[in-house]
Amino acid sequence: MAKKKNELWEWTKALLIAVVLAAVIRYFLFAPIVVDGLSMRPTLQDQDRMIVNKLSYTVGEPDRFDIIVFHAPENKDYIKRVIGLPGDTVEYRDDILYVNGKAYEEPYLDEFKSQVIDGPLTEPFTLEDKIGETTVPEGHLFVMGDNRRFSKDSRHIGAVPMEEVLGKASVIYWPIEDVRLVN
Repeated sequence: MAKKKNELWEWTKALLIAVVLAAVIRYFLFAPIVVDGLSMRPTLQDQDRMIVNKLSYTVGEPDRFDIIVFHAPENKDYIKRVIGLPGDTVEYRDDILYVNGKAYEEPYLDEFKSQVIDGPLTEPFTLEDKIGETTVPEGHLFVMGDNRRFSKDSRHIGAVPMEEVLGKASVIYWPIEDVRLVN
């Protein structure tokens, strides 16, 4: 009887440790997220399942073009691409991104750009037009969805405070046929 009691206690301890470990990993290190909507097409599809690396920005800021997850003003988590870092100027002219006056290629937009026949994929704008400032404020990011015509992003909600960023999303784990790293 004592042996069965001891075995039950060992299993209970193992289960408790596993639950605590899983909670710590999910809360502090990695978390799953489901892509909700079409704003990141063609890079991400609606209902793709991804892993958010919460450790990715504990020492520093995101890099330009990272795909991040952040708390949006509507009490919802958004997934978007970093376009402007603190201190950057951002502008679109003739469907070309200019950051600090330098033109940048955005190969992840090529598929949609080739399909557009009625104007540019990304309407022309300056940072001042969208957020009322000439540069991305300190401690903030300017983010955009890849599906530029159908994305609610910094052009609509303003610059994203760094403290609202949950982490970097770079791994799709579901559906199985789409498992890959994204950039």
